[in-house]
Amino acid sequence: MTYCCGILVRDGLVMIADTRTNAGLDNVSTFRKLHVFEEPGRHVLALSTAGNLSISQAVISTLQEGLENPETGAKETLATCSSMFRATQLVGRAVRHVYDLYGTALKEADLRFDVSFLFGGQVNGGRMRLFMIYAAGNFIECTSDTPFLQIGEHKYGKPVLDRSITFDTDLLDALKSGLISMDSTMRSNLGVGMPIDILAARRDAGQAEVNYRIEAGEPYYHDLRERWSAALRAAHTAIPRPPYGR
Repeated sequence: MTYCCGILVRDGLVMIADTRTNAGLDNVSTFRKLHVFEEPGRHVLALSTAGNLSISQAVISTLQEGLENPETGAKETLATCSSMFRATQLVGRAVRHVYDLYGTALKEADLRFDVSFLFGGQVNGGRMRLFMIYAAGNFIECTSDTPFLQIGEHKYGKPVLDRSITFDTDLLDALKSGLISMDSTMRSNLGVGMPIDILAARRDAGQAEVNYRIEAGEPYYHDLRERWSAALRAAHTAIPRPPYGR
């Protein structure tokens, strides 16, 4: 299991992903699920993954090696895409390409082609955008009405984002809310765990402002967890007890 969230606010983009991969109670490993593709001044792109690790790694490798453009015959990579929409289409094509290679064999082994992605960033000064890409290679786009998307074990962290994130939220405040959302998920699901990879990219900056891995025991994150727990307990205590009953 995993948890990844992407937050798109007026100031820019936040992407957060855990690194725990669980193939059974006695087979827990750490793998990067947030992949950053950056060429300062041209593009900053972030791709987070959930689902079958072998499928997501095959998609990442396909994007790195490139796919042939059916119209021109040229090799396309994320670095050659002229816009976020074109880049998202390329990720979708890579997903379908991997399905063509392994989909039948997975079905014969009674395994689902289970993979999903969050893909966000900015290309060539165009709009900063955030997409969720499904196992069929199709996708939806994040909007200002609900300025975040989640994949993986998202139900525990969603209430935090619902209550704290609007399109006008400051970029670093959005990062803080995303980390609280991640902490809430880790508290309730052992399949999500440290380290945590984070990215924050300010609109039109042309590069990441934050590209960092939070390890277990990292001071700021430890303090955030303790403060959030204390704030919840204080809020619970401050609310009057229900007036119901005899």
